[in-house]
Amino acid sequence: MPVEHAIRATGLTKRYGDFTAVDGIDFTVNRGESFGLLGPNGAGKSTTMRMIAAVASRSAGTMSVAGLDPEQNGPEVRARLGVIPQQDNLDEELSVRENIIMYGRYFGLPRRWLNAKTEELLEFAQLTHKATARVEDLSGGMKRRLTIARALVNEPEILLLDEPTTGLDPQARHILWDRLFRLRESGTTLVLTTHHMDEAEQLCERLIVVDQGRIMAEGSPAGLIRDHSTREVLELRFGLDRNQEQAQQLTTLLSSAPAPSNGRASSSGSASGVGFSHVEVLPDRLLVYAGSAESALEQIHAAGLRPMTSLVRRSSLEDVFLRLTGRTLVD
Repeated sequence: MPVEHAIRATGLTKRYGDFTAVDGIDFTVNRGESFGLLGPNGAGKSTTMRMIAAVASRSAGTMSVAGLDPEQNGPEVRARLGVIPQQDNLDEELSVRENIIMYGRYFGLPRRWLNAKTEELLEFAQLTHKATARVEDLSGGMKRRLTIARALVNEPEILLLDEPTTGLDPQARHILWDRLFRLRESGTTLVLTTHHMDEAEQLCERLIVVDQGRIMAEGSPAGLIRDHSTREVLELRFGLDRNQEQAQQLTTLLSSAPAPSNGRASSSGSASGVGFSHVEVLPDRLLVYAGSAESALEQIHAAGLRPMTSLVRRSSLEDVFLRLTGRTLVD
C-alpha cells in the first residue's frame, strides 16, 4: 500500500552541543507535492534537509521518509532520494555525459540502461549539445542543470534541493524553474530550501517559514500572505534622516483615515482607516501595510507629506517574513 506522506517529522530536533539548530519542528510533505522551507541563512533549513537525506542524525523526535526511518534504513532511504546540494559537486575532469553515467553506477544501475537514461536526462536538462564537453567549461546555470539531471538518474521518489538557484543570473534561474515545474507535473515530490521569496512563490505549493530552528508559519504562499499581511504595500522614501520620524506621523495619520469602499480590513481585523495595519521601518525606506495602498498614498499627499519616492505593490512572502520576524532576510 503506498505511503500517504513522502515525509513526516514530529518534534524533530538537532543539537550541536549547547546550540539547537532545529528546535522540535513538526511537518509533513505529501506525495507529489512541491514543499518549501523558507528562511534566512542559519535558520535550520539545511540541517533539516541533512536529516531527511539520512546523512545527519537527529537529537530527538521522529521522522519517516517514504515510510522509512532515515536513521534505521539509511541506504534504503538514500536510494529513493535525489539530492541537489547548495554547491555543485560535479567531477570537473569528466564530460557532462560521463558525470551522469558514473553517478548512476553508484546505484548499481546497468550501463546499457544508463546510456539510454543519460540521453533522456541530457534532453530534459537542455544539455544534449554539451554532452561531450568537460564540466569545467560549463556556465553556472548549465552546471546546476547537470546537477539536477544527475540526481534524477536513479528515478527518485523525492528530490531534495538545497538553495537550488543561489548564484545564478535571472535567465538561468527561470530556465531551472521550468525544469522543476516539469518534474512537479510528472509527480516527483520536491522539497526545497530557499531564502529567495520569488522562488518560494513560484515553486512551492506549500511551505513552512523557519527562523532560529522553529516554524514561524505554515501554508500556501497565497494563504500566508492573506493571513499575515495586508493586500497591498506602499513603499516610501523620505530620506535616511527622515524615515524614522515620519513613521509615527504616518501611523497616526493612516489610523484615522476613512476606509475605502473596496479596501480590505487590516490583518488585525480592524476596518478603520484605509485597511491600515502598520508601518515597517527599514534602513532605506518605510513600508506601509494597507488594504488599499493607493488610498493610503492619497491620504499622505492630502496631509501635505511629500515622500521622495513612492511605490504601490501587492504583498509578498518577504512582507510575511518581515511581519513574523521583524527583520529582513539574510543573503
